[in-house]
This record gives sequence, structure tokens and C-alpha cells, in this order.
Amino acid sequence: MTASGTAGLEAAVVNTVSPGEKVLVLVTGAFGERFAKICDNHKLNVIRHDVEWGKAVSPDIVRKYAEKHPNIKAVFATFCETSTGVLNPIQDLAEAVHTHTDGLFIVDGVSAIGGADVKMDDWGIDVLLTGSQKAMMLPPGLCFIAVSPTAWNVIEKNSARPFYLDLVKYRDKLADDSTPFTPGLSLLMGLEQVLNRINNEGLEQVFNRHLLMKEMTRAAFRAMDIPLLASDEDASPTVTAVQPKNFDPDAMRKLLKAEFGLDLAGGQQHMKGDIFRIGHMGYCSPANVLQTISLIEIGVQKISGETETATGTKAAQKTYLEWM
Repeated sequence: MTASGTAGLEAAVVNTVSPGEKVLVLVTGAFGERFAKICDNHKLNVIRHDVEWGKAVSPDIVRKYAEKHPNIKAVFATFCETSTGVLNPIQDLAEAVHTHTDGLFIVDGVSAIGGADVKMDDWGIDVLLTGSQKAMMLPPGLCFIAVSPTAWNVIEKNSARPFYLDLVKYRDKLADDSTPFTPGLSLLMGLEQVLNRINNEGLEQVFNRHLLMKEMTRAAFRAMDIPLLASDEDASPTVTAVQPKNFDPDAMRKLLKAEFGLDLAGGQQHMKGDIFRIGHMGYCSPANVLQTISLIEIGVQKISGETETATGTKAAQKTYLEWM
């Protein structure tokens, strides 16, 4: 679809469930909350489960809600919660959904697909979506949605499908090598090139590179004694959230932007001013991670004076050498 990732979230909602139907939304951060807001906006009967930001959701939660609400039509989850750097256990969640409910399992994969391994059919994901601007290495403007046969059966029976976001229209036009509405042609041309790039590198190597960059980044901050938001078990291979205690992360971000042109993301909502986030996905390489860590060490030294320069860089280098 020529649209943003948020349009994909909304398409996943309005094509599969109808007003008044009961859904479970697993909220682990700002983008899980966006799923909940979309469901609320479309007058669904929303059961919302909030998890502390920085932690992954437990599959046991699905069983507990299913026992109380046996008529759940869909469960919504976020694969990588961009706002916290958490990778939720989607495979285990899918198993729990299909074991304990008759509902669909619908997943926001916007900052995960292309950087984290996923086996949609094997795991039992019914709707999986992503956007073009994260690990798919393109500007914003394309949304990709994959739909299981089970979900298609539900969608086809939905008489209240939307107009522009009607997935049946896209599926039927795709069979004719066409689109129902004006396509983002320049982005589609770019997509062909990035898919060639992924194919040339090899999908397993792409996933391995992302895991390496995650480990390099986390090793660096452990060596600098700067806390990480997510645990090693819950950490995403595409984005790392850092929660410093001894300096202002926004002041450091401002300094690095002014002196080096380095953009680091800040915290969102109640974590604004509390964390900063490093994206390591798509075109990013271990060399980029080493450069970023080196610049952050300068920023920390200037802001707090507490970190010995190159401590983090050395740890990241060591991780790279041991990995390779």
C-alpha cells in the first residue's frame, strides 16, 4: 500500500474486526498504545493489557485474558516496540493465542521486519505488517501487509471494510500486477533495489548482522556503566534504548547533533528526557556502530566527565572480533 506504517495498523484493524467485537491489545510502549487507540477509535470492545515500558509481554497473559473473555476476535501485539527497544516473544505469543482463543493474531512488525527473523506461517501469525522506512531501508510511504488464509476468510466476510484500506482490493489487483490506487512508483523502484541488496547479502546474514550490532551496542554501554532500558533477553536487534542516571540524555543528544551531526532519538511520552535510543538497522553496519559509540563517548565525557574515553568503543570492538 502507498501509505505509512500507521495506515497498515489501521488496515489490520478495520479489515479484520467490526465495531463492538472484543479484542485484546498487548501494550508494551508507544506503538502498542497506537494499536489500542486505533481500536478505540473504531468502537471495538478493547481489552487492554499494559506492560511496564522496557519489558516484554508474557505469553501467559493471553491465557489469563482468554479464560475471562472466551470470545476474543483478535489479539494485537507489537514485534519490536520502537519506543523502548524491546522485542516481544511473537512466536510464543502466537502459540498462546491459537491455543487459548479462536481469534486472529495481528502483529505490528514495523521496526522488526528486515532486521529480525520471523516465520509468519510456521509461527501462526495471521496479519503481519511493516513500513518502508525502517529495516527495509527506504523513505517513508510504503506499507507491506501479509495475510494468512484464516485471516482472509475473516476479511472477506467483513461487510464493513474501508475504501482506501480495503485489503481485498489490494490482493485482487496484485494478482493482475496492479494496484487499486495510485502507487508510489519511485519507492517501488527503490524497493526492488533494496530487495536485491538483501538477497545478495543473504537473509540469514542480514539477521546475523543485526544481532551483532545489537551486541556491540549493548557491550559498549555495559562497559561505560550506563544502564540499558531492556534486558538482554528482551532486547531488539534493531534499536537499543539507553537510560543514563548521571547525565541529561537530551543535553547529550543536542551536543552530538550540533558538533557531529549525529541524530539520536529521544524518549517518548513519559520517558521523554529519560532515555535516548540508537537505531541499528537496515543500511547500518558494525562500522557505523563503532563510529556512533565513539561519538557518544565524547558526548558523555563533555556532559558528565565520568566516562573514560574509548571504554565503550573497545568493548564494541572486542564483541565484533569475538563474533567474527
